[in-house]
Amino acid sequence: MKISDRPSDMVRLSVLEHLRVVHGIKLKNCGRKKERRFTGGTKVFGVPLESLPLCYIPQCGLLPCFLVDACEHLLEHAGTDGLFRKSGSVVRLRTLRAKLDHGEACLSTALPCDVASLLKLFCRELPDPLFPSDLTSALLKAQLLPTLEERALATQLLSCLLPDRNSAFLSYFFHFLSKVSHRSAENRMTNSNLAVIFAPSLLPPSHGTEGMDTYMKLKAVQGGVLPHLPWVELLTVSFPVHHSSEWIRETLGVFRPKG
Repeated sequence: MKISDRPSDMVRLSVLEHLRVVHGIKLKNCGRKKERRFTGGTKVFGVPLESLPLCYIPQCGLLPCFLVDACEHLLEHAGTDGLFRKSGSVVRLRTLRAKLDHGEACLSTALPCDVASLLKLFCRELPDPLFPSDLTSALLKAQLLPTLEERALATQLLSCLLPDRNSAFLSYFFHFLSKVSHRSAENRMTNSNLAVIFAPSLLPPSHGTEGMDTYMKLKAVQGGVLPHLPWVELLTVSFPVHHSSEWIRETLGVFRPKG
């Protein structure tokens, strides 16, 4: 079942060409990968997106139940000081994790700092990064483009190349982070703080020298560029709920009617 109307191969090629010619961003090994089928089970941590229990959220599609439950719980406590910076109790986290992996609903009574720690752990332990390795360096390059308009457009186009489940996850998650950052006067979770906390989990380094080089560049961007950019808002705008083929065609100016 498709989560959204994803671009055809022809439009996909147009996206790749536009990124290369207009923005100077080249992608290698960026072919569409066939999504694996849902394998069932209740386990939450350390399993692929397609193996997680899912729920349907209007305007986003199918999302991991844990992601939705955790984000909704945290939004109820979004004013908590140091929401994602204060670590939860190791003992409580171990107990909560075991319950969640056995399909037990337990977040409603959990402390905000514990749920926030579980959410960070969940993102960090995904076997496949939310941004596939073939898009990580390209996304980094996009954030280094000279103008906000160019950064937003390049990020939008790169997001069109994401697998369906990843796109739905990130669209929902970035909107959640945006809501958290809007209450930074209370929780002290500014855009820059959220960038430092979540960027390593969303953009993990690959193996080998090239991966380490990309990771070092990411750290440099975190320190010098991201704190000065409205990155949550940028990425929220860059992940519209549905990337339709019509939106991509209009953006790229391709497949225009003749006459």
